[in-house]
Amino acid sequence: MDSFSTLIRTATREQHTEAGTSTFMNDLLGGRLGVAAYARYTEQLWFVYAALESGAGRLAADPVAGPFIRPELSRLAALERDLAHLRGPGWRAGLNTLPATRRYADRVRACAESWPGGYVAHHYTRYLGDLSGGQIIRDRAEKTWGFTKKGDGVRFYVFEDIANPSVFKRSYRELLDGMRVDGLEKQRMVTECKHAFALNTAVLRALGREFPLSA
Repeated sequence: MDSFSTLIRTATREQHTEAGTSTFMNDLLGGRLGVAAYARYTEQLWFVYAALESGAGRLAADPVAGPFIRPELSRLAALERDLAHLRGPGWRAGLNTLPATRRYADRVRACAESWPGGYVAHHYTRYLGDLSGGQIIRDRAEKTWGFTKKGDGVRFYVFEDIANPSVFKRSYRELLDGMRVDGLEKQRMVTECKHAFALNTAVLRALGREFPLSA
């Protein structure tokens, strides 16, 4: 019988690929979009992580979600530093959330408030993705727009307090496998992981409409 973490990974493989190969992400990683598109993407991430991390303190003692609340994962401060670099010190005044991003952040916030298992589903899809595919984005951003390696502009992707991402991801998956929830709740969590990928893909599609290539 597959472990819970394997079940999640298998169930979301197709959607994971869809998000990673969206037109917007392909154009961004291919260097075909300007830094304004990258800044807009970073801004949308800020709304999602504000929802994720504002609920973290309240869930720290929760038996289901608590073990996953790890300070070394926190991204909000790094995102804000990146946005200050990309948009200038007044970046907050120009924040503008896409409707798709608002739906994503609202769902994360709702799970944080009333469903710890659902919160873990969103936590997993975001942070493990940042530790994996996010590193490709950082590398391309540094090369495309000349950001200092692991410096301002790409700090969101730099986990300074995680010495070995592979070991960390393995320990995270072990936490998933050891969750004391029943089979029905696990199935609900798998469904929420799929929903999380769909919400993220909707944001990428909206960004693709906003930044079409003029080819």
